[in-house]
Amino acid sequence: MIEQTTRGDSAGGHAGPEGTGAWDEGAAVRFADRADAGRRLARRLGHLAGQDVVVLGLPRGGVPVAAPVAASLDAPLDVLVVRKLGVPFRPELALGAIGEGGALVLDERVARAVHAGVDVIEGLERRERPLLERATRRYRAVRDLEPVAGRTVVIVDDGVATGSTARVACRVARARGALRVVVAVPTCARSAVDALRPEADELIVLERSPRHRSVADSYDDFTPVSEAEVVAALTHQPAAGSTGDPVDRGPQTDASAEGAP
Repeated sequence: MIEQTTRGDSAGGHAGPEGTGAWDEGAAVRFADRADAGRRLARRLGHLAGQDVVVLGLPRGGVPVAAPVAASLDAPLDVLVVRKLGVPFRPELALGAIGEGGALVLDERVARAVHAGVDVIEGLERRERPLLERATRRYRAVRDLEPVAGRTVVIVDDGVATGSTARVACRVARARGALRVVVAVPTCARSAVDALRPEADELIVLERSPRHRSVADSYDDFTPVSEAEVVAALTHQPAAGSTGDPVDRGPQTDASAEGAP
């Protein structure tokens, strides 16, 4: 796996040699907002220009980051819908995640620590699966599923805390036949880097953050992204082989639930 983990993306930033995982321990990177993070991330993905690439944003927050990346690479933008399974008594802690096509990834370490048995996991999936499917239907109303078989897939999020969501995204992409999987994020928790290494062929991270920092701490503006914003991004970003005209499939409503994809 090729890993590029740096502090910064300017001339002063340092990317380690392929496979070494070296990085510059300079000042922490801050992003004005998700669009700024996407533009800066796009500059680190120039080596993919001209290849058969599909950019998949993880909704909701990953889509505004993914849009500048797709535009820079002249690649189609789509979403890869996944949903975190939070520990019942501590929902911010990811027990695992589910994805399109019935994919499920569990963090066995967390499951053992919180004594989460099969009944707990199945209960969480029964609760979250309908929400994931509802979001999928909403996005697919304006953008058909972009084929990824035999292509390089770039999975983009606004940041990684535990890595569970990005891991299931990688597995879903591979199950759909992706030739190569690249994970590209502005900020990633140090502990999550190790979790992502076995899943991705290439890992691009602008900042490797300490455990105590949340993803939001890397942004000046981390306003929640609405489902309507994701739909707008998909509507106005042409798919490969399209005429570039926005897809109009009738009025849409934003009935998003808190924490939904």
